[in-house]
Amino acid sequence: MKMIPFGRTGMTVSATGFGAIPIQRITAQESTKILRKAYYAGITFFDTARGYTDSEEKIGIALSDVRKNIIIATKAHPRNYESVMENLETSLSMLKTDYIDVYQLHNPDYIPVPGDKDRMYDAMLDAKKAGKIRHIGITNHRLDLANEAVDTGLYESLQFPVSCISSEEDFKLVKKCGEKGVGFIAMKALAGGLITNAKAAFAYLRQYENVVPIWGIQHMRELDEFIALENDPPALDGDMLASIEKDRAELSGSFCRGCGYCLPCPAEIPIPMAARLSFMMGRSRYEQFLEDDWAAQMERINECQQCGHCKAHCPYGLDAPEVLKDQYAKYIEFKRRV
Repeated sequence: MKMIPFGRTGMTVSATGFGAIPIQRITAQESTKILRKAYYAGITFFDTARGYTDSEEKIGIALSDVRKNIIIATKAHPRNYESVMENLETSLSMLKTDYIDVYQLHNPDYIPVPGDKDRMYDAMLDAKKAGKIRHIGITNHRLDLANEAVDTGLYESLQFPVSCISSEEDFKLVKKCGEKGVGFIAMKALAGGLITNAKAAFAYLRQYENVVPIWGIQHMRELDEFIALENDPPALDGDMLASIEKDRAELSGSFCRGCGYCLPCPAEIPIPMAARLSFMMGRSRYEQFLEDDWAAQMERINECQQCGHCKAHCPYGLDAPEVLKDQYAKYIEFKRRV
């Protein structure tokens, strides 16, 4: 397993990271098998969050006995000093540890600094002095805020969506992090599952020595694929570049990454899936989406209450109701044609 320095933290981490959002959807027994195999394969970097239901707890169950050998990054959506501390204590308990290696403020809508009104950064500093966190990080989906966070010099890591179809401006941010010694964690390295050529995605990001992609893993076969890629790293060849260009053409502009910040929906519309269904139908077995259950799910789009919650909470600035209308029209047309 390739190991790389993680910014200016002094830590060395596996160049392949484990993204633990998907283990929410499997049993503790299944997740333990996957997490243990990842560990024995040489993966040392595990990213989770307080908001990922039981993800932290499953990591604690599976890896607490090898805690000193791994790097745990977790995060929370605090509102103030007190909630930073409350979330941190819960994470420590769930993870069965007395310290977090990288504790991240989770997608704030401004960049916290010492002495501001909410005192969230002050809480991070106090937690660090107490030995409960080792390094202070931040996550964001907005390029302007991500750049601002790096420019403050206050954060030792940044988690930001980067993949092989990302823009030139996104990769300028990657370079800036390298220059300033900020550890760079790449979320959405498969664009929320819309990039299906994992080999090409892996090879493209491997060009950037300071990037730690956190591949979202739910099934053993997915872990096996990334272990195989790590054991025999592919060269970025012409076929891969052609595949990447095809994805860029199809996914250019704004599209739903499936992050889920738009939820909950009062009409129970499964927004993260429904808002990108036409892409998914073109990239996987489409028959599953034509079954009665999915048809009923898509029909809920017509029950949209125009509450504005999804639009207000989309970190990419998408007009979610309009995106859903467009996806519903494409879905109906597809059904008509097949």
